[in-house]
Amino acid sequence: MSLVVNDEIMADDCCLVEMNDRKSQHSDKVKKNLVTRLNRVEGQIRGIKGLIEKDTYCDDVITQIAATQSALNSVAKILLEGHLKTCLVERIQEGDLEVLDEVLITVQKLMKK
Repeated sequence: MSLVVNDEIMADDCCLVEMNDRKSQHSDKVKKNLVTRLNRVEGQIRGIKGLIEKDTYCDDVITQIAATQSALNSVAKILLEGHLKTCLVERIQEGDLEVLDEVLITVQKLMKK
């Protein structure tokens, strides 16, 4: 079973647990999408650094910081959605309810500012 996440096809399992070693497993298409987004964020960070070095007006720098945070949040949303729709469901079906606490902690971390 494949699912569509933000117009991207996710693999059946996003996370694997082998001998207490947790790993993600995403399709090449999803990985490429995430890496592309992160490369864009990296460029935005370099741009912000350049703005500061050029003494750019603070409000303009803050606007760029907000855009960068939004882009990074988009990466987190894609990962979280895939995790909820695959890993979480699978682990609950296996009777592992501890995963709910794990996800709640993760969501709390994402909501911190």
